[in-house]
Amino acid sequence: MTRFARAERLQKIPPYLFAELDRRIAAKRAAGVDVISLGVGDPDRPTPPHIVERLAREAARPEWHRYPSYVGAPEFRRAAARWLERNYGVQVDPDREVVALIGSKEGLAHLCWALVNPGDAVLVPDPGYPVYRTQAVFAGGEPVELPLRAERGFLPDLAAVPETVARRARLLFLNYPNNPTGATATAADFAEWVAFARRHGIAFAHDAAYVDLALDGGRAPIALQAPGAKDVTIEFFSLSKPYNMTGWRLGFAAGNAELVQALATVKENTDSGQFTALQMAGVEALENTPEAFLEEMRALYRRRLEKAAAALREAGFDARRPRATFYLWVPVPAGYTAEQVAERMLEEAGVVVSPGTAYGRHGAGYIRLSLTLPDERLDEALDRIRRLKF
Repeated sequence: MTRFARAERLQKIPPYLFAELDRRIAAKRAAGVDVISLGVGDPDRPTPPHIVERLAREAARPEWHRYPSYVGAPEFRRAAARWLERNYGVQVDPDREVVALIGSKEGLAHLCWALVNPGDAVLVPDPGYPVYRTQAVFAGGEPVELPLRAERGFLPDLAAVPETVARRARLLFLNYPNNPTGATATAADFAEWVAFARRHGIAFAHDAAYVDLALDGGRAPIALQAPGAKDVTIEFFSLSKPYNMTGWRLGFAAGNAELVQALATVKENTDSGQFTALQMAGVEALENTPEAFLEEMRALYRRRLEKAAAALREAGFDARRPRATFYLWVPVPAGYTAEQVAERMLEEAGVVVSPGTAYGRHGAGYIRLSLTLPDERLDEALDRIRRLKF
């Protein structure tokens, strides 16, 4: 019997996928296995030098060594607002409609604390980023699955949500370009989702972490471009994926002022903001990163995804390159479960992939590969997978 009983909310939460993957990898490596992980979406290329150099300069300024602003440095919030207007034609007030985040994951989590009461329904995509579901549970809410199915292009069918559920829903989470499927949404899709949220008085939280990684034509559309979006929408943006800054933990949320201020209230009582010098480096990323750098990253992921899809087809999978992200979402061959495929890849090839059920029960029958490791290691992993022959 343990000395300290965990809170009941923790009993409702499965092990966090990536922490579990880290433990499995460590155990295999301790046993002498050369493990190659395709499990975590952590870009392998370095942060661009101009951003690193800006941080070095700003970190030397004594005025930044004190507590930062709770809602984010004015310079960073203004840069975020300019970035939205420049790239999407969306205007937001940097003082009332933008808040800086210690990475978008933190903001998504704290939004549940800000809005969800015990028993409230929270509409979550399935499969989907696990944080939407787990944080709804932490807040006492009831996650209600929105199945993402291949026949619908991995888009939700909000018309299928029962009226009784829609009436008690407080929050709708969606994420396009999508993790884990790589699916994209159109401006018409966002207009439909915003209209649904407005009709039912639901806050619409759109996770736009991969918006810069549309592979066939630049940036994908965002929710705040939809008619009436600012009535109900708060959108989350991350510097992690487009600028190779996952370890920096910097992002921002923008949109409806009431939702932004509710999130800011939770943050004021929970964290003390992100290091101001780092936010100044974020200004550099948003304002001075050449579009050529982003296109170079898109071309890199496009090439890797095409190569990986071809290798998986040789191994017996029906694999196709997605239209966005650096994830390959692949149905498993007949006669296998996702867990069996992942286990065989680890045990026989020393390659880690994520079973689709880690993202929800509608991920059954799929695996996800993250192609964020150097090309020579990726090539080695793909060679090992080819030899398995499912």
